[in-house]
Amino acid sequence: MTSAATDNQTTGTAYRTYVLIILILVYIFNFIDRQILGILAPSIKAELNLTDTDLGWLGGPAFALFYTAMGVPIAMLADRFNRTWIITISLAVWSGFTALCGTATNFWQLFLFRLGVGVGEAGGVAPSYSLIADYFPPKERSRALAAYSFGVPIGMALGILFGGLIANEIGWRWAFIICGLAGLALAPLLKMTVREPVRGGLDAVQAKPNAPSLKVVLATLSNKPSFWLLAFGASFSSIMGYGLAFWLPSFFERSHGMSLVDRSLFFSGIVFIGGLIGIWLGGTLGDRLGGQNKANYARVPATAFLISVPFFFGAVNISDPIFMFVLFVVPQALALMWLGPTLSAVQHLVAPSMRATSSAIFLFINNLIGIGFGTLFLGWLSDVLRAEYGQESLRYSILYCLGFYILAAILFFLASRRLTRDWHRE
Repeated sequence: MTSAATDNQTTGTAYRTYVLIILILVYIFNFIDRQILGILAPSIKAELNLTDTDLGWLGGPAFALFYTAMGVPIAMLADRFNRTWIITISLAVWSGFTALCGTATNFWQLFLFRLGVGVGEAGGVAPSYSLIADYFPPKERSRALAAYSFGVPIGMALGILFGGLIANEIGWRWAFIICGLAGLALAPLLKMTVREPVRGGLDAVQAKPNAPSLKVVLATLSNKPSFWLLAFGASFSSIMGYGLAFWLPSFFERSHGMSLVDRSLFFSGIVFIGGLIGIWLGGTLGDRLGGQNKANYARVPATAFLISVPFFFGAVNISDPIFMFVLFVVPQALALMWLGPTLSAVQHLVAPSMRATSSAIFLFINNLIGIGFGTLFLGWLSDVLRAEYGQESLRYSILYCLGFYILAAILFFLASRRLTRDWHRE
């Protein structure tokens, strides 16, 4: 392992907090660049003459193909080499390709540039999970990972807000270019100021000097059913999470006649408020209840998924904008409560030397199904339902797919029955 670390992760709360803030900023750009396509979709659809299925390919498989394929090998490098370098290079790559999206003149150019965004982002998240686990002790990891996950709603909200406002003033192409160049500017700051910590330095037993092979990691996980139940449960929730993030701006335009600026402000507010509340609540409950019973790391998200369904159903069917906003904020919070407790549980199911790779396997499943299938399936179903529901086909596509949250809840409840047994013990 190459490392520029000090021998002690506890060099101060202030520095640990700084590192977490920098990683959150990187994650914010991860989601700005990942989700900006959703708010720009109507403008791109009109200019490039695309269908909902075409947009689904751009928002889903175009990004997910290499994002999922490259995630595991890059994470294996992160279990062996300097993680800050890997994250820095990844940030530069995905930001550069985001800027290039603004130059696309047809479907296939935009498709290829989105593939490039996925290649870059493949090296951002799993190494960051591993870094955070080495900067924060076990009793604080659920909250630290939840705080890191703030990058999800903040990035989504800023991508929606700035993407919409920039596109409204100077066009959708400049929205891609400006956001991409801003991410490139962050890369040097990350590399120059974030040190590489000792692996497993805050765990009871220090990490082994040599990271295990992928075969060994898979063999370890094969004996932990809770890992696979959490991974597939999260992936079913992500079908709707990513699907709604991409398609709700188009829904607000088609079913409620919102302008680009109005839907940017409206949806960014939902994502920001609901996301922050839900992620922090999930992380807090994960640390408190999970400390009492490890099964609660899965029970908390499962319960939240079930409660979210009727709220989403009501929000999609109501017309009053104020009540609709409130009804969307509540399930948006509930649907993101899984991040802190689940990611913490995944870190604790394996030894420190396996964390980046096991996280990448988890993300591979979650993103291949969630991103790769969710956005495309909702768009395809909208096209299929157009003959019956016309302009409202997207509304019914969303309603029919809420069942994925119920499937996610079932898998998380099943995982809760195995977590204590599968927990890694030194």
